[in-house]
Amino acid sequence: ILKFYKMNQEQILLKVPLVECKNSGIHGMGVYAKEDIPKGIKLIEYIGEVISKEEGNRRADEQEKKSKKNPEYGRVYIFDLNKKYDLDGNFSWNLARFINHSCKPNCKYKQEGNRVWIASKRNIKKGEEITYDYDYDLEDYKEHICKCGSDNCIGFIIGKSYWKKFRELNAENKQVN
Repeated sequence: ILKFYKMNQEQILLKVPLVECKNSGIHGMGVYAKEDIPKGIKLIEYIGEVISKEEGNRRADEQEKKSKKNPEYGRVYIFDLNKKYDLDGNFSWNLARFINHSCKPNCKYKQEGNRVWIASKRNIKKGEEITYDYDYDLEDYKEHICKCGSDNCIGFIIGKSYWKKFRELNAENKQVN
């Protein structure tokens, strides 16, 4: 059974008074704090349609093709929920899809069953862009250039848990060349 989490725009705005969408210095649209936000607060739920892995892969491939034609499109809006299901957040009523990746994020995602929340991992100032680590693995990493501009930016949208392996691979490649 597939579940579909849908809210209209007015319901979303009532549920996420702490954030707003506007143009981002990182990429396309971004999500920004409307007021100071303390550490440990669930800011917004990443909502969408719970779909099978097979359908998730199909939609991700389709979105990838669109983004190659128009770089303003986001590349991936699919969250991996478990071995059977993904969460597709590529819907106009999912404001959380506009949250950009950063190598030095101020938020993290928290999964609770089939629900995904974006929560502050430190105090966030009013007007600051909301970001989190997308936690991508090293597969096709060259396709995902990071534009976060943080002082520790690794250059690609790679989860921090993969940074050590990424650096090892780059060191090996430099020795070969």
